[in-house]
Parts: sequence; C-alpha cells; structure tokens
Amino acid sequence: MTVWTRLREWAASGMRQQVTLGGLLFTLAALVIGLAAFASANNLLFLILAAMLSTLLVSGFISRLSLAGLKLDLLHPEHLSARRRISGRVVVQNEKIMPSFSVQLAGTLQSGFDSILYFPSIPGKGRIEEPVDLFFPKRGIYKENTFNFSTRFPFGFTERRAPVRVLQDVLVYPSVDPQPELEAMLAGITGDIQAHFRGRSGDFYRIRPYEQFESARHVDWRATAHTGDLQVREFAREEEQAIVIFLDLELPEGDIFENAVECCAYLAWRLTRGPVARLHFATQTTSVRVPEDGEVYTILKYLALVSPSRGKVPPPPDEQDSIQIVFTAAPGRLAAEGWRTEASDSCFVVGPDQLCLPRARAATAAGANSTPAS
Repeated sequence: MTVWTRLREWAASGMRQQVTLGGLLFTLAALVIGLAAFASANNLLFLILAAMLSTLLVSGFISRLSLAGLKLDLLHPEHLSARRRISGRVVVQNEKIMPSFSVQLAGTLQSGFDSILYFPSIPGKGRIEEPVDLFFPKRGIYKENTFNFSTRFPFGFTERRAPVRVLQDVLVYPSVDPQPELEAMLAGITGDIQAHFRGRSGDFYRIRPYEQFESARHVDWRATAHTGDLQVREFAREEEQAIVIFLDLELPEGDIFENAVECCAYLAWRLTRGPVARLHFATQTTSVRVPEDGEVYTILKYLALVSPSRGKVPPPPDEQDSIQIVFTAAPGRLAAEGWRTEASDSCFVVGPDQLCLPRARAATAAGANSTPAS
C-alpha cells in the first residue's frame, strides 16, 4: 500500500481539517518562494517566506481556538411523528471569553436536522438560538444526534471541523398523515358510532323536574302542563361502544409490517380526535384502553418501538359486541381465538404485496376514489 493510498483513506475517514483551494495555492506560493530564497540566498525572500509560514501557523491556531468551547443543544416538541416537518430550535453556547467568528453548523439525516446554519459571530460567554426544521424519515428512537461545527476563519486556508454529539434520545412516532385507503372505512365506523349514540335515547327511563341549562328538546309539555313546573324526559344511558384495533405481531418484517403499524397509528390518532366511542388497542404483548389506561400517545409510543414477534398466541377479544379492526396475515388463526375476520367486518388482510380492505369497505372506497383502494 502506497503512502498516497494511505493519505486518501485517512482523508475519507473524516479528518478534522481540510485544505481549501486558497490554502493549496498559498502553500504552493510559499514553496516556490522558499526554493527561490534558498537558490538565490536573498534575505528579502527569506523574510517573505517566514511571514507566509507564520500566517499559516496563526491561521491554524485561531481556527482551532474559534471552535473551542462551543456547546450545542437541540430543542424539539415532546411529540414527533415520522415524515412530518416540525419546528425546533438549535441553541449554541460559547463558554470561552474569546468570541467565535464565521462558524457553520451542519446536521445529519439521523439527527433530524440536515441543513446548514451560519453564524457570523458568537460572542464570548454568549448564547445564540435559531429556529430549524426537523425531519425524521422513519419511526423509532434516535440516539446518534451528531452535528458538525466548521470554520474557515481567519484566512480560509483550511476548513476545520469539530463533531458534536447531543446526548439525548428522540422518540419518533409512526406517521399519522392521512391515508386515502382508510378514509372510507373511517367514514363507515363514524356512521356506525353516530347511529349507536342516536339509539341511546330510545329507552325511556323517567320524568323529572327541569334543571338549569338543560336542552329544551327533552321537555315533556304534557307533564309540564299537568304539574305547572317544567318537566323533562330522561332516557336510559347505554354503555358506550368500543372500537378495538388489533395488530398481529406475526406479520412479515419489512414494508408489510411498517404499513400495518402506520395504519394503526393513523386510525388511533383519528379516532381519538373527536367525540367517538372508547378505543382499545391490543397486540399479543400489550393492551391499552383510551382513556382508562392512558391517552393516544401511550399507543403511539408503543407503536414507535414495536417489532414483529413470533410464537405468541393472540388473546381473545374482551368485548364481542365491539367494532373490531384487525391487521393480520392469517385471518383463520385469529378467527379461532374469537376475532371477527370475515370480509364483511373491519378486517385488514395483509398480503405479500398490498394491504387489502374488507370487501364491504372496499366498495365504498372505490366510489370515493377514482381507483379501487388496495
């Protein structure tokens, strides 16, 4: 292995200082003047050579000092979703007395910040805060938050870099962006829930005196005329209907599993955004009821880290009269445990190439979109 090959490998491995074009030309000029000085023994040329070499040494020292003492902190919202740009803030603090000049800050894709910020100057013992856009391509926990400070100050002969690692774990939820394939099914579920809530007032319970701020639509005028006081009809309250989302962890690993996880996250997010029935999310390893066991973020945190698992028996459904949404590649195995996986139910059969809607919902989706949902 030649010396040139070793130098190239060392440069590719990420050296902390890189010579710029201006630095290369300045070095070549110093080399030419040095050869001329030794060849001619001219004292003036020796003075010029000494000044040029001193300039190179001072440039390296000042650039190194400019990046010393810089600390970085990344501020972001508590809840992050994959493939969605969000606003965050970068805080740079200079802990030394000397100010830093002409500093660039660059991030990596894994850090969520892949653009470049430029700071003309950072005062000594000062602090600068800048807004940034954060973007995480996939769900999970991000631990390698690496950034790079760089500067060409003062003369631009070299570009000195200083890597900085922010020690914090960033948890990113699955994407909850709208999915056209699920809109028709959501519309059907919402209609079923609304019909259920309308049916809750069908069973008469009693007539009682009117209370302040109650709606006038329940006033019983005949009883009011008979007693002389406002009387209202009260109806029996039925138990709220539950929506159960079951994710089969024995789905194939890869795009199929990630697609099912994002569908679960989107459904949980949408179903908890409005006044709907109780939500129950379950897998072979967890069971979360909203709002009894937590909020929707409890489900999203689980989905951010979930992975396929084999050999675990799926639990039977707790509520047989619930609306069940099942993501599985083996409907027969879940049907044996009591889950409703017929084509007429809200069952999602995940195949090798696509996520199939149940037939009853697919027909609605085909009418809502120009192409059939798949």
